[in-house]
Amino acid sequence: MTTILVYKALHIFFMVAWFAGIFYLPRLFVYHAMTDEKPCSAMLKIMERRLLYFVTPFAILTAVFGVLLITSYGREWFRANLWLHYKLIPVIMLYFYHAYCFKLLADFKHDRNQRSDRFYRIFNEFPVILLLIIILLAILKPVF
Repeated sequence: MTTILVYKALHIFFMVAWFAGIFYLPRLFVYHAMTDEKPCSAMLKIMERRLLYFVTPFAILTAVFGVLLITSYGREWFRANLWLHYKLIPVIMLYFYHAYCFKLLADFKHDRNQRSDRFYRIFNEFPVILLLIIILLAILKPVF
């Protein structure tokens, strides 16, 4: 049981660290979409790249410790807990969101961003909604 608690603590820790970056990165995209100044754009390119590459290991470790938790509880537990299957849907969506951030990063890097700051403001809310759903499913563990 101690091993499961360690896995759970590390899973939560890396998830929080990942989300700190995932919440901030689109805010940088907002500022980047709003600027026409070359020096400001150059600085934002550096900040965006460093942040995304800094939080990516946290995303990976979140998944690693999540999988370790599932395997520690066992196959029968996984089959019996449908809430977890539903929780994995927004989790997978977050990983696609994270991957899409690399595409957006490349667009800014090569000065080919076509999206407005309004798009990035809305884009910034998507992980907030997914996180709320994930937390509700993990805490409430509804029976389906």
